[in-house]
Amino acid sequence: MPDQTAATIAARLDRLPPSRTVWTIIVLISLGGIFEFYDLFFTGYVAPGMVGDGLFKPESLGFLAGLSVLKVAGFGTFVFATFAGLWVGALIFGQVADRFGRRAVFTGSLLWYMVCTAIMAFQTSGLALDIWRFIAGIGIGVELVTIDTFISEIIPRGERGKAFAVNQFITFLVVPLIAFLAYAMKGSKPFGLDYWRVLILIGSVGAVVVFALQRGIPESPRWLARHGRMAEAEAIVADIERRVAAETGAALPPLQPAAPEEEGAGSIMEIFGAEYLRRTIILSIFNMAQVIGFYGFAAWVPTLLIHRGITVTHSLEYAFIIAIANPFGPLLGTLFADRIERKTQIIGALVVMTVVIGLFAQSSAPPVLIALGVLFTLASNVMSFAYHGYQPELYPTRIRARAVGFVYSWSRLAAAFAGLAIGVLLARYGVPGVAVFIAVAMLVGIAMIALGPSTRGLALEQINH
Repeated sequence: MPDQTAATIAARLDRLPPSRTVWTIIVLISLGGIFEFYDLFFTGYVAPGMVGDGLFKPESLGFLAGLSVLKVAGFGTFVFATFAGLWVGALIFGQVADRFGRRAVFTGSLLWYMVCTAIMAFQTSGLALDIWRFIAGIGIGVELVTIDTFISEIIPRGERGKAFAVNQFITFLVVPLIAFLAYAMKGSKPFGLDYWRVLILIGSVGAVVVFALQRGIPESPRWLARHGRMAEAEAIVADIERRVAAETGAALPPLQPAAPEEEGAGSIMEIFGAEYLRRTIILSIFNMAQVIGFYGFAAWVPTLLIHRGITVTHSLEYAFIIAIANPFGPLLGTLFADRIERKTQIIGALVVMTVVIGLFAQSSAPPVLIALGVLFTLASNVMSFAYHGYQPELYPTRIRARAVGFVYSWSRLAAAFAGLAIGVLLARYGVPGVAVFIAVAMLVGIAMIALGPSTRGLALEQINH
């Protein structure tokens, strides 16, 4: 591969000024990410309907009923199937975007989600639901890895942080929407179907719209250049440059000297080599730690509120208020995402989460609990957009998707078992026990990110040269 030509392609992307052209691409890619969050967060809202229909009784679960020995029984098998699918998708299939291209896999995994989730909505046994949930989860796991990789490669280096903040703002908008839809439809039968089936189908219908919109997304020029498809990469970059110049009405900034990435085999084993092993260990441990705070609090907040003396009815209302805060963390992040070092943003958010969860465990007044819940949510979502931007920066184009898939997969595996651990701790030690568990995990995350390299304002090729 002509290294210098590929480096020039990258440098031409990085010199682009802020433009509607590039940001339209980022928004279209981000719309695909909505469905990972929709799929994850509808779990708690479809549970009452599925359980009420008897779909998770032992006789409906078939061989999965045997998971009761692992304390995973009833609806827990659905949650377990969700994270198992996400784990397999990220770990085993995340690498396909390095082989077949970012756009092709983005489109293919979105189609996978649409079909599998629609099929899942019409299943009549717990076993069939879990099987299709697992299969759909694989597609979603691939999608998020591809999105992170895609955004990091196509956005100019001075706007990478803001791009991930906007990406997460768009995807988190779906969280309060799910809560509202579930509240509005609960107990009804829209179109003659159980409300939970319609709630699942809405995700597939929305995905159809995004699937139609994805035609406006070009392939990553960096990926094309890495695979020797220089003419295609040149054509895409030239078209973007032409459109940006027409928008701004000015000549593009001069091209900066381009540093090519180091060459390598492009195999998964590279992430365990001397150049990247440290980064791989840091990010793998960090992902296992961060998910304990992120999903541990979000998934358990109604139950945690009940254990702080709030009634069931009010806990759901308060949880909804806290859920509304989800998009605002990334929205606030757009103000500083590219002004503060990425790792500093992650560490700062983790420190806030550590302090707030400790205060939450000691509080009982509803206004204080709500305020702390909102603050924890804002901090966790700042942490989320910052690390989603940080991970793909630490690996070269040739292995970016498979590396992100590997390190991110540990968060999926940890999430599957963190829920079990929180349940046990809550039963034995109450909210203070859960708070200690989350706080220790956050401290581990801080220690890991502190060991990572700085990336703000650097070209991807400089970070990996």
